[in-house]
Amino acid sequence: MSWRETSSASFTARHDERDAEGAAAVLELLERTRARLLDAFPRQPVDLAVVLHSSGSQLTLAQPMLPLVRSLTERPMRRYVAGWVSKDTVHVLAPRLLAARASQVRGSRQMLMWTPAALYAQLVVAANNELLPPPFRPASTARLLRWAWLAAGAAQYFSGQLEFAGAAIARRLREGRAPDFPPAVRDALLLGGTVFDLLALEEGEEAAVALASRLPVGGPAHALRDAFPRRSLSHTEAAWRSHLRRLAEP
Repeated sequence: MSWRETSSASFTARHDERDAEGAAAVLELLERTRARLLDAFPRQPVDLAVVLHSSGSQLTLAQPMLPLVRSLTERPMRRYVAGWVSKDTVHVLAPRLLAARASQVRGSRQMLMWTPAALYAQLVVAANNELLPPPFRPASTARLLRWAWLAAGAAQYFSGQLEFAGAAIARRLREGRAPDFPPAVRDALLLGGTVFDLLALEEGEEAAVALASRLPVGGPAHALRDAFPRRSLSHTEAAWRSHLRRLAEP
């Protein structure tokens, strides 16, 4: 494989020669995402590289955690586990491969194409929440599993990826048992952002930023009580389930 580099004001992408056009689109998306998040989060990743992989096997070799992450995710959502991060690098499938993974569900292609933005947002959240990885050490990885709804949800919400998730949420609500609140690891990628969306609607985006930026000692229940101070946790859960149904409406 012959690697090329394409740069923007804030990022450098490494990619196959075939993906030059896709790399330019990814960099444009990342610059828009960065500009939006600069207003919300005080710290941003620096010297960040983006690697666009030309096959799934190449991506897995670069990021060996991916098979574990996929295995912990609800089966219909595994197609969206299409990248991962290290401290200073976003690893993701090239856009042509992201598009090829899309299902017939409305919004599927857009969710996949927003994967680089969601991964970047994950790094922004980690830069502002010292308890979240990267770096991926045993303790930080264990915290990530406990707080997967927060890490993945903040990435989904602040990147704008949630905008395209309505049909996938509708399918999730039709299939299987009711999701946990907050969403369990298997639902974090799809439903985590809905918690932040509800919070931003009710308390403002500053409250969503505050939720993303700390992990209280008391755990997720404590975090949610602090985030939604106007009612009990059980009433917040009921409001969240109603919000899921609204997001799932065509």
